[in-house]
Amino acid sequence: MVAWFILVASGVLEAVWATALGRSEGFTRLVPSLVFFVALAFSMAGLALAMRDLPTGTSYAVWVGIGAVLTVAYAMVTGAETASVVKVLLMAGIVGCVAGLKVVAH
Repeated sequence: MVAWFILVASGVLEAVWATALGRSEGFTRLVPSLVFFVALAFSMAGLALAMRDLPTGTSYAVWVGIGAVLTVAYAMVTGAETASVVKVLLMAGIVGCVAGLKVVAH
């Protein structure tokens, strides 16, 4: 159970570093660049820790899915990306698949 918590937190940090990477403007802005490197380090470390107890494929898919959905959701909420019913439904599909991996994980 702890591994799943760490994995979810790492997925959230993936969204943080992905967003910071976009805002760093090619690492020319200091604060977003620092946020990127710190979030990336903790996200990867958490993924590695979770993979001690969880299968690699499941861990990676859940990590990417959480990061992708949160990154797009944040971009839509902040207006950086347009929102649409289709995008929201596709994101819900990703969430459903991630939850399904949790259910069937051994």
